[in-house]
Amino acid sequence: MQKFMRFPNWKPKAMTLSYDDAVIFDEKLIGIMQKYGLKGTFNVNGGMMSDKFYRRMDETTALKLYKEFRMEVAMHGYGHAFLGGCTGADIIKEYYEDKVKLEETFGEIMRGGAYAFGIYNDEIVNVLKTLGVGYFRTTECSGNFELPADWLRWQPTCRHAAANLFELLDSFLAESPDKSYNAKPRLFYLFGHSYEFEDNDNWERIERFCAKTAQYNDIWHATNAEIYDYVQAYDNLIFSAAGDKVLNNSATDVYLWLNKRKVLARANSVTEIE
Repeated sequence: MQKFMRFPNWKPKAMTLSYDDAVIFDEKLIGIMQKYGLKGTFNVNGGMMSDKFYRRMDETTALKLYKEFRMEVAMHGYGHAFLGGCTGADIIKEYYEDKVKLEETFGEIMRGGAYAFGIYNDEIVNVLKTLGVGYFRTTECSGNFELPADWLRWQPTCRHAAANLFELLDSFLAESPDKSYNAKPRLFYLFGHSYEFEDNDNWERIERFCAKTAQYNDIWHATNAEIYDYVQAYDNLIFSAAGDKVLNNSATDVYLWLNKRKVLARANSVTEIE
């Protein structure tokens, strides 16, 4: 039996955006994303949600903005510390305090985040595992549309400032994962900082990206956590030895492409495969 994951409504592709630091220009970026139906994750420094910091949003503004537009809030280190060469205690303090502060402020369990300055190592990853974190984004770009092999070392496709951004987007939009030898789902992961658009006076870059993407209806637009949770649900499916049933123990419906047929594995149930 050939089985391939499909995103909700059997869409073969997904897209997610990831932006750091909770700066005031996130409001304009989110407005553009909302206009075209894109979704994303905003990585916040819990100890820097104050207009005392240059171009940062305060707690009240950040809470209203991200909640109103249903964007995911994730971790980025309490004080955006450079953790290269730091002690284990420094690492624990930076991420523990960030998780506690963000959970108190936004009323949600923090599922993941992005490494400040792109700094990570095995010790940092182990701290995040201890804190129950499921995914974290690096700044090392993959240049491809693969799902991550290691969620705590999640490589984005590219930065929005990449010279080949629209070349990559065209390749992604042209993908058609409907061949039995190449039917894996595809993911485009874009990241950056919203202040870059302001500093470079190139807001039209992200508007063009979003507008072009919106022309295609085979893409699931989701937050980082939504993609992580969905893939976990797929990975935990249990198939019968005969291949005629699938057990989905998760609370999420999972869409499958089995032997070139669509199968919906309903949440918390066993689905017969005809």
